[in-house]
Amino acid sequence: MQSQCKKLNVDGLTLIELVIALAILAILASAVIPMAEVTIQRTKEIELKRNLRQIRSAVDAYKADFDDAVLKKKITTSIDETGYPESLEELVNGKDWGGLYGYNKKYLRRIPSDPLDEFELGWGVRSYSDDYDSTVWGGEDIYDVYSQSDKYGLDGTPYNKW
Repeated sequence: MQSQCKKLNVDGLTLIELVIALAILAILASAVIPMAEVTIQRTKEIELKRNLRQIRSAVDAYKADFDDAVLKKKITTSIDETGYPESLEELVNGKDWGGLYGYNKKYLRRIPSDPLDEFELGWGVRSYSDDYDSTVWGGEDIYDVYSQSDKYGLDGTPYNKW
């Protein structure tokens, strides 16, 4: 009698191979997740810097047009008028400057949002007469904007100091 040995044809994974594969995936996931969180934070920081620069540039252009309109005697001003906008909406609505341009010159299409504003507080604003690090708006005009987030950036500085 010949012994008939059948060769088993196994196409699946053994338990040890499966455990090793899961361990490798866990190690890779533990390295990727923190990198993804840092990437998300860095993206929000870049957007915050861009939005702050956009608003601050619009405020500066508004002030430059005010000074130009005064210089060309298109508008008359009072002694206590600084030339900065009274609200951020003025940058969107625009101003005629006494016919300096012949139309309402607009400085922003819309007011950019603060990407780190998790409580929807909006931008913090400072007037020309406020201290440079004031968190309370004097109410006269808008000289500067800042984020109202109490978190810190990747470089260790608080976002509201940017």
